[in-house]
Amino acid sequence: MPRAYSKNIRMIGTLVTALRVYQWPKNLVVFGALVFALQLGDAVQVTRSVVAFLVMCAASSTIYLLNDLIDIEKDRAHPEKKNRPIASGALRVPVAVAMLLVLGACALIVAFALRVEFAGAVICYLVLNLAYSFVLKNIMLVDVMAIAISFVIRGIAGALVISVEFSNWLVVCTLFLALFLALGKRRREIGLLEEEAIKHREVLGHYSVPYLDALMVILAATTLLAYTIYTCSPEVVERLHTDKLYVSLPFVVYGLFRYLYLVHHKSGGGDPSRTLVRDVPLLTTVLLWGLTNVAIIYGRSLI
Repeated sequence: MPRAYSKNIRMIGTLVTALRVYQWPKNLVVFGALVFALQLGDAVQVTRSVVAFLVMCAASSTIYLLNDLIDIEKDRAHPEKKNRPIASGALRVPVAVAMLLVLGACALIVAFALRVEFAGAVICYLVLNLAYSFVLKNIMLVDVMAIAISFVIRGIAGALVISVEFSNWLVVCTLFLALFLALGKRRREIGLLEEEAIKHREVLGHYSVPYLDALMVILAATTLLAYTIYTCSPEVVERLHTDKLYVSLPFVVYGLFRYLYLVHHKSGGGDPSRTLVRDVPLLTTVLLWGLTNVAIIYGRSLI
């Protein structure tokens, strides 16, 4: 009995790793529209957003499984990726394929049940990531832009599922921030693999650390500028009935600077999701940013 129990626990751990559950926080972007459209107090809208979040988690895990199946041989030669369930053999290929098909089908069925427009966004997300898996990841700059656009699609999907408009400025901020994080990931890959980088992914041969550093500084500044304009925009002030969103700016500044520090001095940033969870100062900053915005936007209704 203990042996069977231990085996089941290991299998659950393998499945969780294969689905990359630790990457699911990326899908929290779905809730952006809910918060900034003043819908957080509507139980129906909150429920729809939660279900949409789970749909995006299923869709993203579908893509992760597909990527691991496509790159299985390259992953086996990678110093870190060789430990992934499919590459290591802990999860058999037929099982991974079955999981991929079931997750993808469930994501689409629930998406259409929620709203056709939302389902359209999910399909766009899947198509973009399929294109990334087979073509786009091999094209310099287009690879990181595809990653960034997938974040934007998540945000727009969150707006579509609750039938509200997603602010253009939030789209811009999401795009720039996602580009910033994607470039940090590329920098980490080059630093980890060094001369072997091009053998694992040809596109890495077109990047250099100084070039990526320059782009990251530009995008950090651009993200901060875009968010500053958003918080002070007359349109946003009128819609949210507050001109105090700028109070959250220090958290954005610190978060960007902290991530740059981790990339340059702690060999972090290779996986933004893991970096967020493991780095307490960064995680605390993100939580405080979220709580501050909720307090500013909904403060009066909570009193």
